[in-house]
Amino acid sequence: MKPLRTAIVIATLVTLSSVVSASASATFAWTKAKQAALPAGATGLPAGYLPTLSCVSAGNCEAGGAYSSANGTVEGMVLNEVNGTWTKPTTLVAPANAAANPGLTVYGLSCGAIGNCAVVGSYQDSALNIQAFVANEVNQKWSTAKEVSLPVNALGTGQTALVRSVVCMSSGSCSAVGSYLDNATPTPRSVGFVVDEVGGSWQNASEISVTSSTNSDPYVTMGQISCSSASNCVAVGSFIDVNDVGQGLLVDQVNGAWSRGVTLTLPANASAYAGASLSEVACVKRSNCAVLGTYNTNTGAVEGLSATESGGQWPRAQELVMPSNAATNPHVFLYGFQGLACATSGNCSLGGQYENGAGQFEGFLENENAGAWKSAVALALPSGAQQAGKNGGVVAISCPRVGSCRAGAAYLDRTGIYQALVVTETNGTWQRGTEVILPGAATSVGVDGGVYSVVCVSTNTCTATGSYLGASTMYEGFILNS
Repeated sequence: MKPLRTAIVIATLVTLSSVVSASASATFAWTKAKQAALPAGATGLPAGYLPTLSCVSAGNCEAGGAYSSANGTVEGMVLNEVNGTWTKPTTLVAPANAAANPGLTVYGLSCGAIGNCAVVGSYQDSALNIQAFVANEVNQKWSTAKEVSLPVNALGTGQTALVRSVVCMSSGSCSAVGSYLDNATPTPRSVGFVVDEVGGSWQNASEISVTSSTNSDPYVTMGQISCSSASNCVAVGSFIDVNDVGQGLLVDQVNGAWSRGVTLTLPANASAYAGASLSEVACVKRSNCAVLGTYNTNTGAVEGLSATESGGQWPRAQELVMPSNAATNPHVFLYGFQGLACATSGNCSLGGQYENGAGQFEGFLENENAGAWKSAVALALPSGAQQAGKNGGVVAISCPRVGSCRAGAAYLDRTGIYQALVVTETNGTWQRGTEVILPGAATSVGVDGGVYSVVCVSTNTCTATGSYLGASTMYEGFILNS
């Protein structure tokens, strides 16, 4: 469970192997986790990376990631569940200009219909540039990945580009966000882009412009995108302003037209050097979304923030209230995968990690009820647990109904080894987490494995995917169903 605390949060993760939760309701239980089948010749998951999951309906899900082959290359893959059965995984075919070792890495996956999905990410071309790619599945058949057509001001040689997140509202109708280097002189700048798929055809990407004055290099980093309907989306990220201060970035798409990015107004106690960043967004209807991020206060503390859009307007963000045992500087950390979920407008849940007054790292969960965020509660760990640990806390949340959510997290057990647990919310109250049982003889998720995604299509039907440390010290994938 080792987070990569970089500008682009790709990582860390919490495991969720199997379990029948004693604290869950009588009608909800996780089955025993199963090892995910990898493509022929795969030796494992590099750094335990299996980041994304999308489910159209019960028993119809797909997960995306990468695997290492016997000859040392890194390939992209998709795991497929059809009518409740996980079938043979698919190796993604890299674009024709890919290097011999394409390093094709999936960052996002979304399905608009059963057997009709899109994956996004990056790969290395034959000239050793890092390029952004998209690939589509149509009627359960994956096409060859396609290099994204970047904006006309994109750098040629030396490019570093990626697509970070994608949402498909229907088959052939998707929107995605990412970043690239432009051709500014004397030094290329890191900027953001949006790209849409219309009628099954990916359009040319467009640069994200920002209304505020930016640093000479804005260092735009895009986190996530969420859509309430086709052509109505919100993307979030961060940029560096003219005063060299990190700001939260909001980019709206309305009726297919992308607006210029705007800065989220920070809480009143924000430092003049707030270093703000938005990592997650969730939309349930048009012009009504929630965002999650972090910022520095005027005392130097790293706190969490949230804001809920109403009628197309973004109010001032508010500080997340950490549990009562939080340190003066709780060093709030968000993993940037699925730590925010909304059942309906104004009814959301979120989770992450904080530091308590004893210097220990703990997980937290926080609910929004009828538009008002409550104080966070500490993640309740199994008996004997030491703490959540620096690489633990809450990573993934899914909320199929108000007051009924599921979460995945990690913690240090009594022997100091990272384990994973699942947590159930019942009637608006988060229960004590239950440790998950890993497949086979596995005893730990290791430092890089864990639960990456949890998706619930109903209160009793959920799927989770992630990775764990196998007997050969290589990471394997797992699948968990309820």
